[in-house]
Amino acid sequence: APDGNHARAGANGVRWFRSLGAADVESVALLDRDSASLPDICAALRAARLVYLLGGFPGYLAQTLRETPAWQAVLEALHNGAVLGGSSAGAMVLCEHVFDPYNGAVVPGLGLLGEMCLLPHHNTFGKSWAPRLKQSLPGATLVGIDEQTGMLADAPGEAWQVYGTGCITIYAASGIHSYCSGDQVMLNPRPAESS
Repeated sequence: APDGNHARAGANGVRWFRSLGAADVESVALLDRDSASLPDICAALRAARLVYLLGGFPGYLAQTLRETPAWQAVLEALHNGAVLGGSSAGAMVLCEHVFDPYNGAVVPGLGLLGEMCLLPHHNTFGKSWAPRLKQSLPGATLVGIDEQTGMLADAPGEAWQVYGTGCITIYAASGIHSYCSGDQVMLNPRPAESS
């Protein structure tokens, strides 16, 4: 959170999940690489049943988490049955490739979803990134996600279910395919080497 917006965004997240009936919700102040090594933050992440990464600055978020004790704690929680999700930048960094619009470059992500690059806000501005990314990442699958739309999978290798008011657009070697609420999408990303 290089813009200092973490307190407001975290409070919004806590309010949102409590409005859905979650009782034990907290915003963890993981703001930089130093805080990504703090024992209390790592313990909270390791014990979580849901880890949700907020949006904001994709390049900064990937660099902040990559190869840190906090990211290792998230992977341990996931291995022990936790759910991992994110919105916008928080979802982008889960892929092997992250387009950082602030510097106009593709940077390494956290690699949970190998050979993938996510294009959030696809129906507003994310789709404008697709031509450039298809050229710079010819072997990657690009996944465009419209606003107010998401996709969930129970486990690696399983079909993703699409939810929300928009669609998911897959840019793959086989062409461009769209999937809307209720549709299933097969994505079989390999784990990246660094995860």
